[in-house]
Amino acid sequence: MPLTTPGPTLGVVGGGQLGRMLAEAAAPLGVDVVVSDPTPDAPAAPVARDQVVGDFDDEETVRELADRADFLTFEIELADPDLLERIAAETGTPVHPDPDTLRTIEDKLVQKRRLAEAGVPVPEFRAVDTAAELRAACEELGYPAMLKARMGGYDGRGNLPVGSPDDVEDAFAEIVDAAQGGSQDEPAGVAMVEEMVDFERELAVMGCQGAVEHGDGAADGTDAAPERDTFPVTETVHREEILRETLSPTRADEAVNERAREVALDVLDVMEGRGVYGIELFETADGEILLNEIAPRPHNSGHWTIEGCHTSQFEQHVRAVTGRPLGDTGRRAPTVSANILGGGESRRAATLHGEASIFETPRAHLHWYGKREVYRLRKMGHVTLVGEDHDAPADLLSTVASVRDDLSFAE
Repeated sequence: MPLTTPGPTLGVVGGGQLGRMLAEAAAPLGVDVVVSDPTPDAPAAPVARDQVVGDFDDEETVRELADRADFLTFEIELADPDLLERIAAETGTPVHPDPDTLRTIEDKLVQKRRLAEAGVPVPEFRAVDTAAELRAACEELGYPAMLKARMGGYDGRGNLPVGSPDDVEDAFAEIVDAAQGGSQDEPAGVAMVEEMVDFERELAVMGCQGAVEHGDGAADGTDAAPERDTFPVTETVHREEILRETLSPTRADEAVNERAREVALDVLDVMEGRGVYGIELFETADGEILLNEIAPRPHNSGHWTIEGCHTSQFEQHVRAVTGRPLGDTGRRAPTVSANILGGGESRRAATLHGEASIFETPRAHLHWYGKREVYRLRKMGHVTLVGEDHDAPADLLSTVASVRDDLSFAE
């Protein structure tokens, strides 16, 4: 496929903050973005060329998106892999990552089984379909353990610690209620449980899978491996199962960082299709690396790359899915980020106060996601702080967290 500028149109299932940042990254490449999202005037709409309003798994919506695009991708796992696969075959519009990869990743149990079979190190886990099975699994794995909904969980939702035998019934009932979605039928295959990892820190690697290059363009090939790369290893800081801050470089030993990169490349061996993959990892107390979860798309733990790397994760994803060569993933300088989360218990109009402190801080950058309503723990934006070569990431983290904590939302 010869490359030209202006380039193709990229259709994105999902018009949230990831779709917004994909559209921002695509524009300088001459790539137009059209998004689909059930929310009219979604966060991506002001920066994308257009939005198709409709559910993520609505056939008419996805078909219109495919008809208007040269390539399809998704920024949310609620996209329907069967629908994407069928529409891609009928319209000839390729989907990346491959729908079969989404099919594997969207079910956390299937994901863990597939990675374990491939030799990727994962925590011990069990499928649990009843409270009795959860109790038996916890007796094997030990308390506390982490109960996870197999489908649909994100940003810590659908993850519940099970601290003792007394917690089993209530925890399983909560997962079932979430999975039922109002239905009276108990869902099959509702949950899995993992051993609680005694980790030293959480890490993330943004893995990149591109095309096989041919001549003056790039296209898939059957006789050669795709272009692959990783962004620098990132340290991630979570509270209440929600990502709060990131640091790159990490505070881990270089041997740990190299092992994290090796595991990420092993994960890419299992993934089909082009794009960026968010690979979340644990560094255990004895320095081992275990896979936590995978996102087949750009990820919150890679937002720092917008200012911190020569190529951002969003530009890389656009390059990959449209068949362009991958960009340089090198880090420009030590870089940290802090998420801006909603507070309070009620939904209300999103008006940010205190952002002057960001603009007054050298090398600090505000990213506002364009969401019109704020509520507790909703991701509303992030602040990135780029240091200099001699700066310690921990010191940068203290500064960016202080700047972020000066922000507030009107009640």
